[in-house]
Amino acid sequence: MLNIVPSSEEKKKLKKTVKEFLSKFKDSRDIKFFLGGSYAKDTYLPGNRDIDVFVKFNFSKYKDEDISSVLYVMLRKKYKEVHVVHGSRDYFHIVIDDIIFEVVPVLDVKKASLAVNVMDVSPLHVKYVKKRLKRKDDVRKLKALLKAQHLYGAESHLQGFSGYVCELLVSHYGSFNKVVKKFSSVKDSLFLDPAKHYSSSGIALKLLNKSKLGAFVLIDPVQAERNAAAGVSSLKLKEFVKVCSEFSLDSFVLKEVDVSSLKGYIVLSVVGLEGRKDVSLSKMRALYDRILRSFSYNGFFVKDSGWDSSHYWFKVKSLSKTYRHYGPSLKYSEHVKAFKKKYGRKVKSSKSKVYVELDREFSDPSKFLESFVKQKFVKEKVKRIKLI
Repeated sequence: MLNIVPSSEEKKKLKKTVKEFLSKFKDSRDIKFFLGGSYAKDTYLPGNRDIDVFVKFNFSKYKDEDISSVLYVMLRKKYKEVHVVHGSRDYFHIVIDDIIFEVVPVLDVKKASLAVNVMDVSPLHVKYVKKRLKRKDDVRKLKALLKAQHLYGAESHLQGFSGYVCELLVSHYGSFNKVVKKFSSVKDSLFLDPAKHYSSSGIALKLLNKSKLGAFVLIDPVQAERNAAAGVSSLKLKEFVKVCSEFSLDSFVLKEVDVSSLKGYIVLSVVGLEGRKDVSLSKMRALYDRILRSFSYNGFFVKDSGWDSSHYWFKVKSLSKTYRHYGPSLKYSEHVKAFKKKYGRKVKSSKSKVYVELDREFSDPSKFLESFVKQKFVKEKVKRIKLI
């Protein structure tokens, strides 16, 4: 039996933790907290430990402000540990009871054309999917299939299918079975425009940014100029077409890999928990995802990674011995003062923020993993785990 729906116990725990997190912040006329990601759309798989929270700032009031700094100050008033993630706009991670809240500042826009940053469009994606998606478990089934075949994840080192793409495909075709049937007959490329933004594929391909085109073009229903499937490589598309053309229930069985052929990788030997295999694999997958997130939070760049029923493997660059830890914006004098009190003479200033150079706890990814696998919660996910 395919284990794709979180148990009532897991849903209850997540709901409680999310409620407690949101209760610490009160919406105002200018700032509102908005749940996003697969949790908000109810398309997450068992073992999910990521909760996306968008903090929407009034467009007129904050369009020229550093909303990341404003949010950082808000979060630090409630939580001591707020991890800054640098991107096109800084966002934050807060860990509560083994659940990671990804808190993202966005401008509250009613349409994508008003977005100042790509992040501003994300809440519109959530609204679109929630309004149109009827078969949520079919999305879960599609995600499970892609994960079993190592085709899930749109990150640059994975080049696979994102959760949003899965939701759009099921919404567009109507069901998991129809997605599989349609993809089984795809040749070298595929063009989809669910919202019919363009009168023809030819016109769309002429107008779209050439750097975002590829073998799979899926026009974002919310943002006509965006290819939602830009992260899917031609190789991963071809592999998925093959999976669909040969589809059977065995396709959901995790694809095994010969780890001896992996050169330059850190490999972990893993023994799953005893009992039902689908439950054991679900916990293994959750731990694998947690390791990837932990690499990212600690500044490591994962070039490639994967897992099967007995191994995890990671290709990761080593880091410098120190890193730059940023504090609040210079205009928040009270918080700058607190930052300087904590770090003393080490504090320096950039154009807009204070920062300090700190020693990394880990610069060697192997040493990081050695420490990671000793943590208490790891034993709740797998029976044994060690570097080989």
